[in-house]
Amino acid sequence: MNTTGQPQERTGGELLMAALAAHGVDTVFGIPGTHNLGIFAAMGGHGIRNVTTRHEQGAGYAADGYARSSGRVGVVVTTTGPGATNAATALGQAYSDSVPVLLIAPGVPRDHPSDGDGLLHEQVDQRGTLAGVVRQSHRVQSLAEIPTAVARAFARMGHGRARPEYLEIPLDLIDERGAVPDVAPLPPAAPGVPAEAEIGSAARALAGAERILIIAGGGAAGAADQVAAVAEYLGAPVITSTNGKGTLPEDHPLALGAGMQIEAFPELVESVDTVLAIGTELASADWFGRYPQFPRTVVRIDADPTGLLTNVAPSHPLLGDAAETLRLLLEALPEKDRAADPRAGAELKKRFVQAQEASAETWMESFRSLNEVLPDDAVIAADNAMSAYNGAVPAVRLCRPRSFLFPTGFGTLGYGLPAGIGAKLAAPETPVVVLQGDGGLMFVIGELAAAAQARLALPVIVYDNGGYGEIRNEMDDRGEPVHSVALPSPDFPAMAEAMGCHGVHLSEPGELGQTVLRALEADRPTVIHVIEHSRAATGMRG
Repeated sequence: MNTTGQPQERTGGELLMAALAAHGVDTVFGIPGTHNLGIFAAMGGHGIRNVTTRHEQGAGYAADGYARSSGRVGVVVTTTGPGATNAATALGQAYSDSVPVLLIAPGVPRDHPSDGDGLLHEQVDQRGTLAGVVRQSHRVQSLAEIPTAVARAFARMGHGRARPEYLEIPLDLIDERGAVPDVAPLPPAAPGVPAEAEIGSAARALAGAERILIIAGGGAAGAADQVAAVAEYLGAPVITSTNGKGTLPEDHPLALGAGMQIEAFPELVESVDTVLAIGTELASADWFGRYPQFPRTVVRIDADPTGLLTNVAPSHPLLGDAAETLRLLLEALPEKDRAADPRAGAELKKRFVQAQEASAETWMESFRSLNEVLPDDAVIAADNAMSAYNGAVPAVRLCRPRSFLFPTGFGTLGYGLPAGIGAKLAAPETPVVVLQGDGGLMFVIGELAAAAQARLALPVIVYDNGGYGEIRNEMDDRGEPVHSVALPSPDFPAMAEAMGCHGVHLSEPGELGQTVLRALEADRPTVIHVIEHSRAATGMRG
């Protein structure tokens, strides 16, 4: 503001950066291009740093990891056309897993001909292209609209179920100047809660149940204390979806952990008379096709009315914020007239640990050593690899919400490394470990250079089964020719060193824990290469 109280003239890029800074943004992920230079020019003046990834898809995954681990909005800035579309897959992943990521990109000028004229990076309907992978795809038409559009996007992402958003700024607006006032962030909405009668009805159902199971998803991340309190009151075991992993610390006596594709999980659902589901879609992607028959009594808490009715229709739907709804539910429950039998809980947990370790047998020696050294605040950023979903999801023990970052619903490859970069930049003192397969790492191998440039102490574990092991196994199971899935393994440690990282070939799986500990204290990322000697690596089944 100048001395007259009127706003000073600023460019569209400056208005954008001022609006992001007002919403607490200090880090964005992206790549400069011909059409977004006015945005990059304004970053430093507003205390915003850009982390230059080596591909826009990597920028999207890094923003996703930043957002998942911190609970804040992750921001991506790309250029027009291919820059924006390169990030689209990451937005699809963020949408699938309810992650607040904001993509900002220039678009064609406001007076651009509808049929195009061959402009560099021309994409006539860029906003429409991105609309299919975000909640709201918005193109501003004036300088005055920029701060308003940012405030609205942050308000939407901060209320209810988080989804990614896309904001397009016509490239002629980025350097145009105008006197536009700032728009303050909108105040956060009060947490929604169900009606008192609905809370009371659900509390009576829970109080009258004989065998209760709690299922916590990613939407329960902000309600970890309340999940623990309700579980302890009810004496109910807790299982989690992949995105909910760690919501109840996995060393808690009632925590059965994650790995819903393991037969013990659907069997448990079918053995109880009541399920309390919190912040979860109960998605088929978590169950790997073995979808259980739910009991008649399902108390379901969700901030999203659509999610509340997805896959399983609850007998007691509770639309509201997970933490506040659980608090009210706990207040409405009657005094307990009996204590839970701790021996029954211990036996159940022992059975689940055995089933989880059996699922992770191929990798279990290395995971045991990892469990011995991981601190309680550790974060795992994992790719869509067998070593992750059949191994780490059930077998690596985590102790806090937002601690397992995984591309669940959309199921992309190449997610783990850039997501780990984002998580480490969001909280530099937090120990972050990346878990990759060899095939997925090759999607984003260039991001090792980005991690090295940022000097991140980031262990990157690469389980190498010589290609696309899961697809190889599926081909074999179908009795069809196995081809196009074997990939000659490059020398991953040598590649890592060429890009400024440390590289280690691990000969003994039991040494993984100590190797990761050293990597967490290193002066740069460390790629830890582990060869799988398993049926997945040979293509043999059984």
